[in-house]
Amino acid sequence: MAVSSTVAPPTPWSRNLAEPTIHESTFVHSFSKVIGDVRIGANVIVAPGTSIRADEGTPFFIGENTNIQDGVVIHGLEQGRVIGDDQEEYSVWIGKNASITHMALIHGPAYVGDNSFIGFRSTVFNARVGAGCIVMMHALIQDVEIPPGKYVPSGAIITTQQQADRLPDVQSQDQEFTHHVVGINQALRAGYLCVADSKCITPIRDQIKKSSTGNGITVLELERSSEVASGSLSAETIEQVRYLLQQGYKIGTEHVDQRRFRTGSWTSCQPINARSIGEAISALETCLADHAGEYVRLFGIDNGRRRVLETIIQRPDGAVSAPSTFKAPNNSSNGSYKANSNGNGSGGGLNTETVEQIRQLLAGGYKIGTEHVDERRFRTGSWQSCSPINSTSTNEVIAALEDCISSHQGEYVRLIGIDPKAKRRVLESIIQRPNGQVSPSSSTKSFTSSAPTATATATATSTRLSGEVIDQLRQLLGAGYKISVEHVDQRRFRTGSWTSTGPIQANSERDAIAAIEAALAEYAGEYVRLIGIDPKAKRRVLETIIQRP
Repeated sequence: MAVSSTVAPPTPWSRNLAEPTIHESTFVHSFSKVIGDVRIGANVIVAPGTSIRADEGTPFFIGENTNIQDGVVIHGLEQGRVIGDDQEEYSVWIGKNASITHMALIHGPAYVGDNSFIGFRSTVFNARVGAGCIVMMHALIQDVEIPPGKYVPSGAIITTQQQADRLPDVQSQDQEFTHHVVGINQALRAGYLCVADSKCITPIRDQIKKSSTGNGITVLELERSSEVASGSLSAETIEQVRYLLQQGYKIGTEHVDQRRFRTGSWTSCQPINARSIGEAISALETCLADHAGEYVRLFGIDNGRRRVLETIIQRPDGAVSAPSTFKAPNNSSNGSYKANSNGNGSGGGLNTETVEQIRQLLAGGYKIGTEHVDERRFRTGSWQSCSPINSTSTNEVIAALEDCISSHQGEYVRLIGIDPKAKRRVLESIIQRPNGQVSPSSSTKSFTSSAPTATATATATSTRLSGEVIDQLRQLLGAGYKISVEHVDQRRFRTGSWTSTGPIQANSERDAIAAIEAALAEYAGEYVRLIGIDPKAKRRVLETIIQRP
């Protein structure tokens, strides 16, 4: 598809006839205009009806993986400049992984940092919006500098620095949403480029013609199959890699032989500095091939240099495994640390679900504690703390948990998740019972009531929900959290395009169970997940899949 771009016209202030510089991987719709010295990086999408006009203020910079959506206007005054991340002067600088959404106006001098989101019909003029900021719909940002990581609500008018400095921080669920928008637009970019490429689109059209049911493959599915074909990685692992890259995480791999696996002495493979999923998968396959007959694990690294989503993807017997979901602590089937070697959870060992809960809590910035109680005191809720755990290392936390379990054989032991900012518990999960059984998610006590509740006896029953899900639901309600349900079909599950059924307004546990069961029945054949939301912090505290196709 021909890109609609022209040189800057000769004017009294400039006669250089500058032309746009657009990376070959970028898609610019033919119904958009790009004029003058506009420098567009890799993997950018410029949607229909957009005007990017560097004919007065100049130059403009748009970083890689950014999406410029329908009807956006980018222009600049002849006077006034901002300093870009390369320390050069620009009329407009827009960083990488940014979303400039429908009908927004960016008027120079203006700076929009990496990973920022500018909502529908919002305006940024003579201002700097720091990295990781979220500006919602119909907002005005003028003559100020928004610090990094701030949230601007819809309709806000921010024209003084005092207003800018008082803005709240972006929450984790907001960041997830912006990452999702970037991922969706990357899929759209690939699709539009495919439509313009006869080699890409012809097989799809042929497949549609041959299909007797009319369910031909989509552009995105073709991209997945051609771009990330792998002979040694499972589809789940490929989806996990895609998810990590879309969320902005770095990717790492480690290996260990069978002898050292028991001591947790992992060794790093070569660093993965991949910008595309194809490059990442190639690096992973190299690590697998170089260390055949060993354990190999994949993990993501966030900006705080913390690990997220550690998953064993190869075992000494050659088996390759990965979880089918990336956030639900009770649905992971992957192996992990030395604690996993004790699969039945007896003695001091932890099962896979508990390890995944620990990993998720640490990734969320929560502290972890443990408590124990004998059978007699269990009825009165007289729990006692084990030794404090002051570590953010998953291995060290697991070792501390195993030590607590070993020291209190024949007692109940439970795992505690603590929000250090709100100074309150977000999780209580029994991980050992007097009979030796280890359970990953059965809560023994409501956060808002001092009356004990025995986990073996449910106050509400369900024919579709497991005991663990009911316990999670009881715990969420008891902590004052809101409940919601999301669903997605098998095709959209790969892109993480979940749809909410709306908040569940339940006055009792029984009402909540009925509402969830109704959702399960309505969306039979789809993935359904339970959501717990902290209404004060406005962030999610739980995402767990409770139904699969």
